[in-house]
Amino acid sequence: MPNLSPRHVKTEESLRLGVVSGWYSTKVSGTFVSGPHDSEADCLRRIAELRPPPPKKKN
Repeated sequence: MPNLSPRHVKTEESLRLGVVSGWYSTKVSGTFVSGPHDSEADCLRRIAELRPPPPKKKN
């Protein structure tokens, strides 16, 4: 999954975009990937689920 960032969409912008206001995970291009989430913390948890850390290499 590409780099994702949390983004808050306020009411005015949500009306213009036709989405519910809230927190969304977005690609660098601005495309919504998931959401709306109730809080930034919820959004960040979802980003972590979508982009798990790379597996550790065995020595």
